Amino acid sequence: MIDSFSVFWATPPADINATLCWSVVGLMIGSFLNVAIYRIPIMMQRESENYLALENDQPPTHTERYNLITPRSACTSCAHKLSLADNIPLLSFALLKARCRYCKASVSWRYPTVELITAALSALVIWCLGSAIAGLSALIFLWLLIVMSFIDLDTQLLPDELTLPLMWLGLLINLDGTFVPLRDAVIGAAAGYVFLWSVYWMFFAVTGKEGIGYGDFKLLAALGAWMGWMMLPLIVLLSSVVGGTVGLLMIALKRHHRDSPIPFGPFLATAGLLALLIGQPIINTWLAPF
Repeated sequence: MIDSFSVFWATPPADINATLCWSVVGLMIGSFLNVAIYRIPIMMQRESENYLALENDQPPTHTERYNLITPRSACTSCAHKLSLADNIPLLSFALLKARCRYCKASVSWRYPTVELITAALSALVIWCLGSAIAGLSALIFLWLLIVMSFIDLDTQLLPDELTLPLMWLGLLINLDGTFVPLRDAVIGAAAGYVFLWSVYWMFFAVTGKEGIGYGDFKLLAALGAWMGWMMLPLIVLLSSVVGGTVGLLMIALKRHHRDSPIPFGPFLATAGLLALLIGQPIINTWLAPF
């Protein structure tokens, strides 16, 4: 098992060239993640509608191919197919002044934001973990978390198509103890799911309301599979503190009604990434007095 929990002020395992290289790769990956964030909910809806149609002995509602590759990217306002020049990360957005080349409709700032976040965090992961198996697998971990976070913000859904592969990938990565021993990873996956499942039913029994989604159970299970059961208390604590703080600020600023649900997935994802990169130093500092 390697010591993958690096701290920012320690000597990093990756050199600056590798870090810069992966930041550029992160920009390009971020462009693709934008496609995934936009299309995966549509793919899920189409699949559901086709299933319901077949259940009612009707022909499928959607027969054309629609996935992460096909059809080619198009403007969401005028449906004009975008050229390669329209899809250069950051640069196209800046040169076109945040507008579609063809219909002049405004382009959401979400696109460059996701690209910048992906580039910056990809560089951070490589800087902290290096570009061997731990760093490269952590990049996949990061990219899936980014997609899930933004989908949850948009739809309040965490798709099984993302949470379950993330969990299985965590178990496979830890077959040789990349981050934690396999035993800890398996227990972490089970404990992560059972913990939030229990919280859900206790909250429901007391209030009669659903306080958390099933996708959150699976996401915490995936985080447990990557980092083991011992990191789960830190992840739950960090996500709860950040989520509670953000929720109170939004209510105070009248950006959110207190009865409206707030997606918990982005807070779990943020806590999971922090735990992967600096979780062990945090725990060591936390437990130092004891």
